[in-house]
Amino acid sequence: MKHLLVASLALALAFNAGADDKVVNPDSTGFKFTDVKVIPTTPVKDQNKSGTCWCYSTNTFFESEILRKTGKEVHLSEGFVVNHCYLDKAIKYIRMDGEINFAEGGGAADVEYVWRTYGMMPNEVYTGMTNGDKKFDTSELTDALKGYVSVINKRHLKKLTPSWIEGFQGILNAYMGKIPETFQWEGKTYTPQSYAASLPIKMDDYVGIASFTHHDFYKPFILEVADNWLWYSYQNVPIEELLAIVNNAIDNGYTVAWGADVSEKAFKWRKGYAILPVDKDVPDLSGSDMERWTQLSDKDREEEKWDIKGPVEEIKVTQEIRQQMFDNKETTDDHGMVIMGKAVDQEGNRYFKVQNSWDTNQLYHGFFYVSEAFFMAKTMDILVNKAAVPADIAKKMGIK
Repeated sequence: MKHLLVASLALALAFNAGADDKVVNPDSTGFKFTDVKVIPTTPVKDQNKSGTCWCYSTNTFFESEILRKTGKEVHLSEGFVVNHCYLDKAIKYIRMDGEINFAEGGGAADVEYVWRTYGMMPNEVYTGMTNGDKKFDTSELTDALKGYVSVINKRHLKKLTPSWIEGFQGILNAYMGKIPETFQWEGKTYTPQSYAASLPIKMDDYVGIASFTHHDFYKPFILEVADNWLWYSYQNVPIEELLAIVNNAIDNGYTVAWGADVSEKAFKWRKGYAILPVDKDVPDLSGSDMERWTQLSDKDREEEKWDIKGPVEEIKVTQEIRQQMFDNKETTDDHGMVIMGKAVDQEGNRYFKVQNSWDTNQLYHGFFYVSEAFFMAKTMDILVNKAAVPADIAKKMGIK
C-alpha cells in the first residue's frame, strides 16, 4: 500500500476531526445508511504514525475468523508481523541489488507469509513498541532502516557478511524490542509456531483474488504493484464475480480483507462514505466578471463540486473502465481495510460497511460505507476464506 500517503492522510484527518467538535454532524452529510448485515469483528484499532494498514487490516480479518469459529476475541500482534517483514524485505532488497521497493507498505499476503513461516503471537505478549509507547510511530525506524540497507547495497566491503543482518536486527530490536522465542499465554508455554498452530486458522483455507484484464481470467497472476514484494499470485476473475464473491461472503458470515485506492475526492473518511460520482466538469472562470467579484478560485470551485450532500448518480463501472483507471494510475495501491457488512442508503443504493484502522474519532466510530460502484472501480485485491467463494466461481478458478 502507498503507506506514507495514507498514514499522512490518516493523521491529517484525525487532527481535523479533533478540531471540529470531534466528528461530523450525521445530519450534515445527507446520507442515511441502514445496516442490512453486519459481521462481528474485534475492536477498531489505530495504526497511528505507521504505514502498516495492510497488517492491521489483515490481522483484524483473521481475528474475525477466529471470532466466527470460537466466539473468542483475540488481538494478534501487529509488531510481530511487521518486524519479520522488515527483515525479510531487506534481505530480498539486497539480493535484488536495491531494484525493488523497501518501505513500510505491504499487502494481506504478508500476514499469510509470516503466519506460515514464523507463526503468530498475541499482541499482549509482543507489541513491537518500546519506551512505553502505546501506539505505533515507525517514521524514524523506517528512515533508519532505509538508510542502512542503502549503505549495505553499496557493498563497500566488496562482499557481504552476516554482520549486516545482525546490524539490521539490532536496529529492529532497539525500536521494536526483541521477539521472544517462547512465551507464557493463558497458562501454557508457546513458541510463535505452536501458538499459531493452536488457533483455528489454516492458511490453505484462504485465497487472494483480483480482477484485471491484462492477465487471463481464472488463472493466477502476480499483481504488479511496488508493495507486492513477495510477488504473491492472485486469482483473477471478472469484476462482477469479484463483487459476487464479497456479497456471498458477507451473506454467509465471512469478512473480507480489502486492498483499495482511497486517494479519491469522494472518499470522505470523516463523513463516513466513499462513492464514485459522475464527474461534472468545473468551468474555467478565471478572468471572468464573476471570478473578479466573487474571488472564487478554481480550488474553491473544485471543493464545492465534491461537497456532496447525499446520494448522487455514480459512474457505471465496467471491466474496461476499471482497467483504464488502473493502467493510467487513477486507481493506485493505497490502503488495507476489512469489509464486514452491507448497507443501503435512503434511496436503496447498496454499500459495503468497512472497518478501518484510523482510530474511532470519526462519524461512525472507525467504520464507513463504500458504494458498490466505488468497490468495483477502486479495489486492488481481496483475501477471503475459500468457503465464502460461490461454488461456480470457485470451480472456474480451480480452487477447492
